[in-house]
Amino acid sequence: MQVWPGQAYPLGATYDGAGTNFAVFSEAADRIELCLLHDDGSETAVELRETDAFVRHAYLPGVMPGQRYGFRVHGPYAPEQGQRCNSAKLLLDPYARAVAGAVDWGEAVYGYHFGRPDSRNDLDSAPHTMTSVVVNPYFDWGDDRPPRTDYHRTVIYEAHVKGLTMLHPALPEELRGTYAGLAHPAVIEHLTELGVTALELMPVHQFVNDHRLVDAGMSNYWGYNTIGFFAPHNAYASWGDRGQQVLEFKSAVRALHQAGIEVILDVVYNHTAEGNHLGPTLSFRGLDNPSYYRLVEDNPRYYMDTTGTGNSLLMRSPHVLQLIMDSLRYWVTEMHVDGFRFDLAATLARQFHEVDRLSSFFDLVQQDPVVSQVKLIAEPWDVGEGGYQVGNFPPLWTEWNGKYRDTVRDLWRGEPRTLAEFASRLTGSSDLYQDDGRRPLASVNFVTCHDGFTLRDLVSYNDKHNDANGEGNRDGESHNRSWNCGAEGDTDDERIAELRLRQMRNFIATLMLSQGVPMLSHGDEFGRTQGGNNNAYCQDNEVAWVRWPDEDSEEARSLLEFTRSMVWLRRDHPVFRRRRFFHGRPVEGTHDELSDINWFTPEGEEMTARDWQAAHAKALSVFLNGSAISEPGPRGERIGDDSFLLMFNASAEDLEFVVPVNHGRQWQVVVDTAVPGGVEPGQGAKVAAGDRLTLIGRSLTVLRRPA
Repeated sequence: MQVWPGQAYPLGATYDGAGTNFAVFSEAADRIELCLLHDDGSETAVELRETDAFVRHAYLPGVMPGQRYGFRVHGPYAPEQGQRCNSAKLLLDPYARAVAGAVDWGEAVYGYHFGRPDSRNDLDSAPHTMTSVVVNPYFDWGDDRPPRTDYHRTVIYEAHVKGLTMLHPALPEELRGTYAGLAHPAVIEHLTELGVTALELMPVHQFVNDHRLVDAGMSNYWGYNTIGFFAPHNAYASWGDRGQQVLEFKSAVRALHQAGIEVILDVVYNHTAEGNHLGPTLSFRGLDNPSYYRLVEDNPRYYMDTTGTGNSLLMRSPHVLQLIMDSLRYWVTEMHVDGFRFDLAATLARQFHEVDRLSSFFDLVQQDPVVSQVKLIAEPWDVGEGGYQVGNFPPLWTEWNGKYRDTVRDLWRGEPRTLAEFASRLTGSSDLYQDDGRRPLASVNFVTCHDGFTLRDLVSYNDKHNDANGEGNRDGESHNRSWNCGAEGDTDDERIAELRLRQMRNFIATLMLSQGVPMLSHGDEFGRTQGGNNNAYCQDNEVAWVRWPDEDSEEARSLLEFTRSMVWLRRDHPVFRRRRFFHGRPVEGTHDELSDINWFTPEGEEMTARDWQAAHAKALSVFLNGSAISEPGPRGERIGDDSFLLMFNASAEDLEFVVPVNHGRQWQVVVDTAVPGGVEPGQGAKVAAGDRLTLIGRSLTVLRRPA
């Protein structure tokens, strides 16, 4: 075999049409062997003799796409000093563009023998682990263009590749649970009719099913256990894992783009699947443990863990930062994705111990000409000390607003003293984002997501029911801010069933009427359930898969139609998706003398400080002035819109609301969550200033005044 010196950059395996360049970083290694793997189980080892700045490299003519490979690292093995090199372990390339196979969890993939954690294990791991794959980078993107949907027009739909498609009745069996299933016209039609502009996919980076879960007959369904930051997860490919998953993922992105839908990836750069000091040796640990992981300073045998998964990546290491930035750029430039949601993003800000909003990672993102131009969404917390950082990320970032979720849940379950904070969440959370120059669009608003109850379960269960997870119901959040409406779980009580549907309509309507960026969780639009399981991370089955409703399911069809109508109401009216915060006064340059926003008691009187603080108060109205939108349109024009009056009755009792005077003489009811369809027939009744409307307990009504 010919071996040429090759290049130290780019890292990974790079095919150029005639051969492949291999490059891998390790400061710890004494020497590294590139192992080309053959289908008969044999391997050809090539020592990487060229070294530049701790990057070992070589070019192999004739090595083609589909070739499986791995690395064997010869170097120090001294766990008490943080060193864990062992040439018996075949290691994945951290930059592998595709991964073949799976871990079978034999003892050989560990650095020690079971029951003897201080021993050294020299069993060959190659027959038991995953392998890297050389990929052909060439793909016909045609005229693909990123939709580049502005944040104020964005509606996010969080979904799981397998969960969304596995039970879809219109998909052929071979496409269910795959990237190709995402691209199926039936799935795309559902998203476009719903009004979705961005599909946020739960992790599709190559991940590992945990040993514990596999032994229990389960799997890491959610996928927050990454081992390959450049490789699409191979189990979601419909036709092979020798690079076909890359082509299939690109095809899905191209199809979604053609429908005007952006693709956002939920990414896990805070830890890897190698776990704690008792975890397997799959890649980073065997390549250069101290360069990739945060180790306990006075006992580097152990790992610092702010993620709850056993390890945390070392965010002050230039090689970790390079890995993350290279990965992000790769998914934008080569895979054409449109943004990222960063799991446990507070960990990315921990250069040392505390969370630092000016850490090197944010500096790199800010100045990067590629990554800085896509959507960047933080899950702004981790499990470490000081990890809850909602509102504290830099101006370039948007955030999952956990305070929005909690406050809206509290309002509709009837908690006291909620109105003041609810008003802030409804209007874009200026208390969190305005001080650092951000705008309402920094807030990604959600009521439910993959982590926790589904929307139906939120109104059907007071307590979690996670026994199927095998952890004695100890896992998952215990404080869900949920309310079962009078019965735990399924019920034949029609009154409770009707209340639950109304509550679901309340949550959906509130979400779409709020300033910020709304996010729906897959299946909530027609009321899917997980049977009260609020932590279905290991349920790769019908518990977590989306069960698409039958055509004759009136309840599901009604909720779906209501959700569509609310999404399109939002898209049709810029007053619900302002780019700037409300001023609370008339806006200069407009002919409307009314304030851009006003708050009223149910009696139609302007809210006072006492009204805001009243413990018993659970109802209010808010006037949104469509003639007083302060930001200009895309061509500098003044934006005009209809005005709206939103009436919220979160109390259990029916209440009379007075339509305020001096804010419009004639109104029309356009939304009423007390009505099964949510919208009055014939586009709603006409209402005049001073009229009294009765809102039944736990309902909301929206009135529209034409511009």
